[in-house]
Amino acid sequence: MRRPSAVLTGILLMGVLALPATAPVAAAADGDEGFTIKDPRITESSGLAASRLHPGIYWTHNDSSDGPYIYAVDSSTGETVARVTLSGIGDPRDVEAISIGPGNEIYVGDIGDNLGGTWPYVWIYRLPEPKTLKDQTIRATQYVVKYEDGPRNAESMVVDPKTGRAYIIDKDEDGGHLYQGPATLSPTGTNIFRPIAPVDLWATDAAISPDGQQLAVRGYLGGIWYDWNGGSIKRRDRLEVPLQGQGESVTYSVDGTKILYGSEGKDSPVQVEDAPGASSKSPSDKASSDASGANGGVGGGQLKLGALVLAGAVALLFGFRRLTRRK
Repeated sequence: MRRPSAVLTGILLMGVLALPATAPVAAAADGDEGFTIKDPRITESSGLAASRLHPGIYWTHNDSSDGPYIYAVDSSTGETVARVTLSGIGDPRDVEAISIGPGNEIYVGDIGDNLGGTWPYVWIYRLPEPKTLKDQTIRATQYVVKYEDGPRNAESMVVDPKTGRAYIIDKDEDGGHLYQGPATLSPTGTNIFRPIAPVDLWATDAAISPDGQQLAVRGYLGGIWYDWNGGSIKRRDRLEVPLQGQGESVTYSVDGTKILYGSEGKDSPVQVEDAPGASSKSPSDKASSDASGANGGVGGGQLKLGALVLAGAVALLFGFRRLTRRK
């Protein structure tokens, strides 16, 4: 993946330090809680997917320089309960996304392109989610992917939970596009992904709600949710994305009432917010939210102010970068 600049990282750190310390994240439904990924092998968690076959389990992966591995993490402990090795594929280059489609099929997006157009094609891998959680090797199917309008960098891939169709959102600081793949991916030919709608975000990950109604797209400093409409997306509102060191992943909880946000780094946190329109909130959760603000212990006004300051600083930074590039 293309890293944010050192200046952006400094801005993020100053912004986080300027805000009051956060309280523990409120528990989500069905054991889907905020947790910390404790596996020392997972230092660049770049995708997140909630298992429907194993409630409370989240699949993740490193984004590069690791190998053909995905990890099953128990959200109640933060410990890895299985590492799956993908066989039958080539050497992964830059794995950036993971999603679960119909029939508990896991899709892994090897779609990163650090130089924004170096690779003439990228790959998607598909494998059945194991019924037993243990270290094992599973044969995967590899799909060659090309974009209709040329190579590009991407970190977001989703699979429609109803149709099984795969989509990719490219990563562009000026906003990207939702790319639609074929109705059925072909393991023998090239799969052309075509742009079908603009996405107003520098996207680092995305997820479709379990009922197929919402698309959540996140970036480093915020997020947007859309009506999914089978890919005919319609922008609705902003997401309450927590401030994280390098926000790289997002997924819905199995029941669709929560959205979980992950970050890269050793002992990286996965934090929880209510999904748009979620109604199954317990009285104790509501009382905790009312007492501490809607963002895990940070007063809503303080967090929004901090986010505005950060967004303004980043906007100035990006504007400066564009000016210097035009010289």
